[in-house]
Amino acid sequence: MNSVFKLATALAVAAATASVTPAFSRTLDPDTPEDALEIMKRTQCGEADGVPAVYHWSGKVYSRVAGEPDRHLFNGEGMNIRQCVRVEDPKRGVGYRQVSREVMFYLDPETNEVLRTWENPWSGETVNVMQIANDPVNGRPSYPYSADGKPFTLPTMQRQGKWLFLPMEVPLFYHNVLAGDYQDYVGNKYHAMEIFDFAMLADEMLDTKNPTAYPTISWVRISDWMPWMKMRGRQGQMVFNAMGAKLKSYDDLPKVIKDEIALNHPEYTAPPPGDDPRPNETTWTVFKKMIDAERAAKAGDE
Repeated sequence: MNSVFKLATALAVAAATASVTPAFSRTLDPDTPEDALEIMKRTQCGEADGVPAVYHWSGKVYSRVAGEPDRHLFNGEGMNIRQCVRVEDPKRGVGYRQVSREVMFYLDPETNEVLRTWENPWSGETVNVMQIANDPVNGRPSYPYSADGKPFTLPTMQRQGKWLFLPMEVPLFYHNVLAGDYQDYVGNKYHAMEIFDFAMLADEMLDTKNPTAYPTISWVRISDWMPWMKMRGRQGQMVFNAMGAKLKSYDDLPKVIKDEIALNHPEYTAPPPGDDPRPNETTWTVFKKMIDAERAAKAGDE
């Protein structure tokens, strides 16, 4: 009887293992378009289509004004929750689309408490702090081949021992929704650069027996002042510097983020639906909507 029980147990364990372990594993080749895309997907996405992935970052925010020392304005805690879904195209192949939403909270640089108001050290004015809360932040579908047949390639990937490094620079220069219709003539464009540097274990990333990888990330952003700061055209920039990682679950986020999401942003516990058709949001589009709503409410009260 004991032997029969052991055999049945062994068979059950084998069946369960077979259901979650790939029939075979192989090493991804970054020089192959399909594998290069899979590496990017494993960097960005969850364990399977529709399974959320969560990135967290933590850092500091500085001012950079010509002729004066840089100032440590804020600490920052942020997260992005996303999912990826499979997409197919008869010419471009099998790819994925990433949908996400993200928040970053400005914290007092001394107490690390979430700031509700901020005294502008240049103007002396106390302003309301608008946290970064962009929903959605979605990507275009990605495929192994472009519409004209060009193969997908990764940004420059470097290998050093057991590590893979994947740096990505994203220069931004586009229409500022808070300005007028003559920006091409007066130069009032949103001008920034975001830098994402991923580091990951090569074996975890390249061996397909692992359903995904869990990279670390460093994030730098050089940008204009945030609109809620009311800088009124003052010369200068902001420098964001943060580090973090892809987490195993939402529960692994710091308490300050989870508490603030529960209080003011409850929808950020899950990603948008895979077929989300909405246009992307930025700090500037969200701020414009807020100001427009406030003006409309004020006009209605008059």
